[in-house]
Amino acid sequence: MTGDQVRSLQPALAAHLERFRHCFKRTESFRHWQTYVGGLIMQLARKSIEPIALVAGVAVRTLQEFLAFFAWDHELVDQTLRVTVAEEYASEGAIGVVDASAHAKSGDKTPGVQRQWCGETGKIDNCVVGQHLLYTNNDPGNPISCVLASDLFLPEEWSEDRARCREAGIPDDVVHRPKWRIAVEQIEAAMRDGIHFEWITFDEDYGHVPSFWFELDRLGRQAVGEVPANFRCWPRRPWYRSHNPAHASKRVDNVCRHSPTFTKKRWKRVKVKDVTRGEAQWDVKAARVYLVDASDKKRPRPTTRKYWLIVARNVLTGEVKYFVSNAPARMPVEGILRVAFARWHIEKWFERAKQETGFGDFEMRTYTSLIRHWLSARVAMFFLASETVRLRGEKSGDHVRAGCEGRAQPGDGGVASVRADSHDAQFPVRVLPASQPSLVRESPPDLCPAQEAAP
Repeated sequence: MTGDQVRSLQPALAAHLERFRHCFKRTESFRHWQTYVGGLIMQLARKSIEPIALVAGVAVRTLQEFLAFFAWDHELVDQTLRVTVAEEYASEGAIGVVDASAHAKSGDKTPGVQRQWCGETGKIDNCVVGQHLLYTNNDPGNPISCVLASDLFLPEEWSEDRARCREAGIPDDVVHRPKWRIAVEQIEAAMRDGIHFEWITFDEDYGHVPSFWFELDRLGRQAVGEVPANFRCWPRRPWYRSHNPAHASKRVDNVCRHSPTFTKKRWKRVKVKDVTRGEAQWDVKAARVYLVDASDKKRPRPTTRKYWLIVARNVLTGEVKYFVSNAPARMPVEGILRVAFARWHIEKWFERAKQETGFGDFEMRTYTSLIRHWLSARVAMFFLASETVRLRGEKSGDHVRAGCEGRAQPGDGGVASVRADSHDAQFPVRVLPASQPSLVRESPPDLCPAQEAAP
């Protein structure tokens, strides 16, 4: 956004950030946060600390130390964000989407950076990986999405080198945990703060872990997730001879290809909306199976309950996907499959967050700075999404004109329009006179960081 556009949103942004005022003991800390969040939605080539500080007229080092050392409760900000989403955007059909994001980085000082799979570059690369949980109300008429949690995935190499961790400000209780374990903790925290998920969905990076499924069962969360072709199950409960099953579990691709539970079924065609590629048609078969409980590695056993195993074949491309779900037996398979493809919500959120709020533009060497940057970008994204919902709900004659597709038109009162049927509409901007006050202060007083730092 331009400076004029940020100034035009100042009253709404000020009201939005005021919800978090209680998380800051000192007014100056809160003002620095206002400056930083305001900078994240400005039109800057890169939204890291230095460009934001320079355009705001704040000493770069002051803003660096605000993120790294100043005393403000970012965990309470996170909790307040979740509570706000729960109170204002609760939905019976809400979906939680679990996913990770990788950000390519140079050097070896950024917390958690190492050579690992980087989706951003599509190869093994030097990068930082975050584990995230997104909430979407799944309302086709007035959709909104918000990432409720972002945690650093700490590689084992880092976790075992505590001196390196301390140098990067990583607390001793932050250790290596698999991404699926972090996701479980994020879901639990969201539920404690009043978030209701009708569904949880995820890709095979999580779905291939039986323990993740069992944790979702423990939480009472209905879920559907993709699994790899070599994920194992039993199409029928095996009988036991001595201490081992009479026959071993089978790969899901072989179950779908050879087991009578699938070969005797007919393909059913299902239409699924994909926001990135348009509507797609999939031929589907589904059956109830038993997963492998390997809690006792010497004696893997079938689960006591059944799960859905779904095979879906793209009519146009021939691509084959496998999904597992713990939904009840009475649940229509078409509905389960449509939830499975709702992962586009977080893919689109990552894309927008990198463009709109500099989600990946961090250049930090401390853990606290990184976590606070992700949090501030998420708060900024939630503000933009909330404004989109507000303007979408206003009368079309006043503010929203069909066909304008995000551009302010004469007679619109300077409001960029939003197409209510478009999931890809740009965030709206209300352009008011440049004389409006801005959250980005032109000449704030420099502040001694020690006055604000935690004791």
